[in-house]
Amino acid sequence: MSRKPSFGPAWRPGPGRGLTPEELVTRLGVRVEDCSRVTLDELTRYSNLNFHRQQSFGAVAVGDWVLMVEANGLLGITEEVILPLSAGTRLVSHFYLEVKAIDYFHWIDDGKIRFEFLNQEGYSHWIQDGKVQLEFPPQENYSEETPDELAETMRRIDSPTYPAVEPHEGPAFLLAECLTGITMTPRLLEESTYLCGGVPYPR
Repeated sequence: MSRKPSFGPAWRPGPGRGLTPEELVTRLGVRVEDCSRVTLDELTRYSNLNFHRQQSFGAVAVGDWVLMVEANGLLGITEEVILPLSAGTRLVSHFYLEVKAIDYFHWIDDGKIRFEFLNQEGYSHWIQDGKVQLEFPPQENYSEETPDELAETMRRIDSPTYPAVEPHEGPAFLLAECLTGITMTPRLLEESTYLCGGVPYPR
């Protein structure tokens, strides 16, 4: 099963100070001295090589944010991980699984979920009166109401006139871009150097 990289979470500074890649690593329970600096290609190879024993990630500072990239992992959508990681700051996570055409999006402020969104092939939804309307019952904690900050972006995503763009073809992470001001482009990802580590699977 092949997966395109997922991008997130990303952190913006909380009151008083921001997070560095080293602080992100520490919050994940990984020792900084056990990490290495790698390119995107090296991160992807490392992730594939260690897929069965750990969830690998890379972290890099982008403006006022720290961007975390996973090529094979679910850290960015595991609430037991991302809720405590957002302590004192904002966390925005977008997970994309190409083989199943699934998108998961989370917006969390200081441990509190502001918005969750799932877009899946065959998972029908539409926007009505500013709320996400679902064809099938929602998952637990699924956000039914769209925050004002994301309403226009959600309308754009849901518009039949707006062409769907695969993440590896250009800026497609519109919800994350709306909240962070960071446009996720291949150039940004390919030219960055990541602090790379791994979180072992629970036993």
